[in-house]
Order: sequence, then C-alpha cells, then structure tokens
Amino acid sequence: MLAIHKKDKVVVLAGKSRGKQGEVVQVLRDTGRVLISKVNFVKRHSKPTQTTPGGIREKEASIHVSNVMLVCPKCSKPMRPKVDFLSDGTKVRTCRKCGEMLVS
Repeated sequence: MLAIHKKDKVVVLAGKSRGKQGEVVQVLRDTGRVLISKVNFVKRHSKPTQTTPGGIREKEASIHVSNVMLVCPKCSKPMRPKVDFLSDGTKVRTCRKCGEMLVS
C-alpha cells in the first residue's frame, strides 16, 4: 500500500521546491514519482506548429516519492501515516500524531 494517493496534500522535503505544499495530481507507481500541482516547475522549449505558437512554456515536473511527505488535514503537520484496520477489515491511513483518519 503506497502511502501517498491522488488528492493528498503533501509538502516537499528536498530540492529546489523544498518547503512548498501542494495537492497530488498524479501518482506514477511504476517510477515511484508524484506530480504535484503548482510545485517543481521546469521550462520546456517547443517549436511552432500550425495550431500552436512556439516558445518557452513552464510545466510541472514529477518529484520522487521519497522527497515528499503527507500533511495531516487536522493538525496541518507533516507526518508518516500509520496503517490501521477497521472492524470490517479494510485498511485506512491514520496520523501518528493526532490519530485522524485520511480518506483516499
């Protein structure tokens, strides 16, 4: 069970975007990377085509999952989730500090 899911709020721990918070847009499980909204912008040069003009455009690049940490929605602190089991046997992620359950 991967600790980070889509629509989770995360904080970046390393790199040029260290300290920034954002929402996970996409989880790339095969490479172990996540795409976060409005974090880790890179510039890409594109040639002009018949439909789009050329130029330099900025887009978000993925960050390795080890360089981000979940933020608890209740206590607003970075945390490592703990996996608990409900009475019906389903797995849920909970905050180790305040005990709040994270919904996926």
